[in-house]
Amino acid sequence: MTAMPAGTPAVELSQLRFAYRSGRDVLAIDHLLIDRGETVFLHGPSGSGKTTLLGLLAGVLQASSGAVKVLGSDFSTLSSGARDAFRARHLGYVFQMFNLIPYLPVRENILLPIRLDGHRRARLGTMSLDAAVADIAGQLDIGDLLDAPIGELSVGQQQRVAAARALIGAPEVIIADEPTSALDTDRREQFLQLLFASCRHAGATLIFVSHDHTLMPLFSRTVELGEINRAAVRSSRD
Repeated sequence: MTAMPAGTPAVELSQLRFAYRSGRDVLAIDHLLIDRGETVFLHGPSGSGKTTLLGLLAGVLQASSGAVKVLGSDFSTLSSGARDAFRARHLGYVFQMFNLIPYLPVRENILLPIRLDGHRRARLGTMSLDAAVADIAGQLDIGDLLDAPIGELSVGQQQRVAAARALIGAPEVIIADEPTSALDTDRREQFLQLLFASCRHAGATLIFVSHDHTLMPLFSRTVELGEINRAAVRSSRD
């Protein structure tokens, strides 16, 4: 993949439309720009399209029309395989349902992005894989679970494994869908400290969805999806 020109935004949406299988539009966003290094708190009522938008930004879903550009790459022009490769190299994604691989132990779930992309591995520098996974797991209080099967973990522990997998290897964009929903207060604070420190260290962009509005002041910018998604506005009027 070619180098990005200076000043390339982290995310640029233009005339975005998305609908599930010939239904009505779920998303209709004319324009959204997120600069590199921003930390964005994305919120909106249930059904406003937050998780769908994150899926588009991660290349898991493809827009019905319009442009979804992430780090200068237009996902509408990329094949599914190319979007997967881009995600492995550039993005960290904490899925709402975690999407951990049940037959792999915690260690291998965390290391998956490193195994999939050499550039992600190179960002670790001289640090060994064992040291890297032990470091990030220790910061999330799952260092003693590295050899445990995923099925033996609590929901909160699984959420922390998903967070560690997203953050390892210094991704340039971190997408987090309700990443603190299963964490108690102490572990939520612990995770948020690690998340923001990781973003500062890597100069990464953070796009964070949560129903917990008390977190808003921690972010450099807040986006109300209901205000920019014209499909949600139309739906509320029906």
